[in-house]
Amino acid sequence: MLDFARARQRMVERQVAARGVHDSSVLEAMGEVPREAFVPSGMEEFAYEDSPLPIEADQTISQPFIVGLMIEAARVRPGERVLEVGAGSGYAAAVMSRIAEDVYAIERHEELTRLAQGRLDRLGYHNVHLKTGDGTRGWPEAAPFEAILAAAGGPAVPAALQAQLAIGGRLVMPVGAEPRRQRLIKMTRTSEDQFAVEDLGEVVFVPLIGDEGWASETPARPPMPEPRSFREPARPVSLPEMIRAAAEPLPELHDPAFGALIDRFAQAKVVLLGEASHGTSEFYRARAAITRRLVETHGFRIVAVEADWPDAAHIDRYVRGVPAPRHDEPPFRRFPTWMWRNTDVEAFIEGLREWNLARPAADRCGFYGLDLYNLSASIRAVLDYLDRVDPAAGRIARSRYACLTPWAKEPQTYGRLALSSGYRACEEGVIKTLRELLENRMEYARADGERFLDAEGNARLVKNAEAYYRAMYYGSAESWNLRDTHMFETLCSLLDAKGPDARAVVWAHNSHIGDASKTEMGIEREELNIGQLCRERFGLDAALIGFGTHSGTVACAEDWDEPMQVRRVSPSLEDSYERMAHDAGVSRFLLDLRDGVHDPLRVRLLSPRLERFIGVIYRPETERWSHYAACSLPQQFDAYVWFDETHAVTPLVTRARAGAEDTYPFGL
Repeated sequence: MLDFARARQRMVERQVAARGVHDSSVLEAMGEVPREAFVPSGMEEFAYEDSPLPIEADQTISQPFIVGLMIEAARVRPGERVLEVGAGSGYAAAVMSRIAEDVYAIERHEELTRLAQGRLDRLGYHNVHLKTGDGTRGWPEAAPFEAILAAAGGPAVPAALQAQLAIGGRLVMPVGAEPRRQRLIKMTRTSEDQFAVEDLGEVVFVPLIGDEGWASETPARPPMPEPRSFREPARPVSLPEMIRAAAEPLPELHDPAFGALIDRFAQAKVVLLGEASHGTSEFYRARAAITRRLVETHGFRIVAVEADWPDAAHIDRYVRGVPAPRHDEPPFRRFPTWMWRNTDVEAFIEGLREWNLARPAADRCGFYGLDLYNLSASIRAVLDYLDRVDPAAGRIARSRYACLTPWAKEPQTYGRLALSSGYRACEEGVIKTLRELLENRMEYARADGERFLDAEGNARLVKNAEAYYRAMYYGSAESWNLRDTHMFETLCSLLDAKGPDARAVVWAHNSHIGDASKTEMGIEREELNIGQLCRERFGLDAALIGFGTHSGTVACAEDWDEPMQVRRVSPSLEDSYERMAHDAGVSRFLLDLRDGVHDPLRVRLLSPRLERFIGVIYRPETERWSHYAACSLPQQFDAYVWFDETHAVTPLVTRARAGAEDTYPFGL
């Protein structure tokens, strides 16, 4: 069970204090108030995530950092009277109640008022006064207030709120001409009719609905006049404009000049090429073009991919012209087949084979799988076993495996993943099934392996197998770290086996090749990945290149082991890195993110924003929670390759033909 006290302390330290909130009274209050008590039932596990969360009435509870930032900016002090506009779950009011004398909070949804009152009563926070009403009118009967905070954005600061602010009082509120894009402003009342205004930066809040706010969630009318003393500062150069100026437009994917743009990284020992989904044609084709350039022009001889070792070994023999053994079977026949059995991978493999066969065997480039665990077959074994002994437990396992990603946060459906007694009773059988499966695969790998896949490496993998699969079975983040660590160790074994001058190209998802320590994965959940480990091991000799898109189509499944389908990719969320790239207005580009290249832009990009991650599972209906995580793009990657609109891969239709050597390895 999650240790909420520890999670709360980590939240205060890493999400709030580490980002610049230093007021000790705010930090102490946030360390005291149990945020898990202010989220809907079944979502407690997500209470300390670094993001807003959905609550009742289709509203949200604000990100912890924003709550701390606003309370600190308002300088809430003991003995003061505070007004909050937009009480929501009651969390921010609860935090302020640990500091101020009295907190008055207004909420326009009766349901939220009732639920918040119940939570506050249960916790004994009796100095919070709640009512349902129009927050833009304030609470004149309780005025004046030394501090006013609004948790929704309006076109201007309502005159009623200005009038209810005490002289010397501070008001903090999002203000902007668009309903969901605002500047957070701090207004201090210096005299009866004078206000000093500070701009605290760009934010995104829900619209402030009311007589002196927006008329609806999607207003059609023009914004109201600005408050008497507030004028938006002169518009700075926007982030999309800075991206457009720094972006290096990319040629067509079939143009040899496409791969040449990566020559700046050609001296690296390891070049890691990402993808923002496991089913996008442009990502595969771009990686293929870059890899051909690195292999043919710069001497890279290892292509290491996020795939099972035994399956990739089939492809390796084919591209290097090594005869297939009698027992060989077509590779990549298990879910998700489209990830490697697609026309883009086929074209790359055929091109690599043609290039290899024109050279001496010692100078040929190999194709290797990093994931020796055979993850998909292992999951298949678990599901088959559970379907036989406890179908209900099998349904739970499918849901858990569908969420085996570092970015998946689906609180809306998480309640159905609660462990059943039957699920726990199956554990021994599941672990036994997996251990036998892994040992058999390792035996096969030993029979077929090369000198870098030595007995010591196999022994290490078998020894750790039970811990890995036990963690995976229960949905633990530990499984992610075990898997990425082993993939990194496999990469290092490949480099060692090929000699001191060996260099490798790695193909894996952005979540594997971007530096996890600069993302929500590492900061909040202590997850690591190949990119982080490569930076720690190789320093500047590791080049981490991420990929992104705004919209289009993707090959994916709705759940683990379900049929592939092509789905529309939802347009990227407001204020995400993807939306900033889209708004730059360049259809294809490379953005160099290294120190000393575009430093003003790099500084603007450093603050964490949302970044999208789509794996083999894509659920656009829960996109914010299923597929976005906070990251610092210029610290995560050395470069970023952008395609504004992308298209799904075309899967290969498999028709096995026994003994058809000319169709090997795909058997088409």
